[in-house]
Amino acid sequence: MGATETGPFSQAAWARNAALYETIRTMPFNAELAAGTLGQSRFRHYIVQDAHYLIGFGRALSLAAAKAPEPDGIVLFAKAAEEAIVVERALHGGFFRDFGIGPDAFAATPLTPACDHYVAYLLSTAYAEPFEVLLGALLPCFWIYAEVGRDILARESAGNPYHAWIDTYSGTDFQEAVARMIAATNAAAIHASPTLRERMHRAFTHATRLEWMFWDSAYRDAAWPV
Repeated sequence: MGATETGPFSQAAWARNAALYETIRTMPFNAELAAGTLGQSRFRHYIVQDAHYLIGFGRALSLAAAKAPEPDGIVLFAKAAEEAIVVERALHGGFFRDFGIGPDAFAATPLTPACDHYVAYLLSTAYAEPFEVLLGALLPCFWIYAEVGRDILARESAGNPYHAWIDTYSGTDFQEAVARMIAATNAAAIHASPTLRERMHRAFTHATRLEWMFWDSAYRDAAWPV
């Protein structure tokens, strides 16, 4: 499959996962987020787990910076790690204040199975896999959030209580950051062998599935079964 693939990696990856993205776009969590009817407890579950996730995501991005073969890549991924921690933490901080979630309550909340799985997958990929495969695993978090953010912005209800979240991920700054990540991943894939490119695809698909699991877990308020 990889041997006959033409065009940018991102184009092929999105086409392979188009049905999965549509499942994410229309899943109950995002449908209710757009309508402004998502229960506060579900969003609270999500925002706490997302704050935990971003710490691991930032570490994986830092490892991508360390593995980047060119100086521009080092800067790109180091900056992305900073933004994941600083910029998105500011978004979480606003909701934390609204929901009365203090530092102790956050620290005492364990990672759910979905969050733990996603973070562990990204970090294990960052440590054990080539740079190209790591980019395949990191890209869905950026790209899917950008697409979901734009989609929800187009259909959000007036006075949506989650507008700050929608505004962040549909905004120009985030969209431009995602475009840079897509370009970097495409550039890394250009000289990848068909076998390595196929590994990038598997990483992209697995991370896309984990995006669905993360939102679905929040919607169901999932916790460890034992």
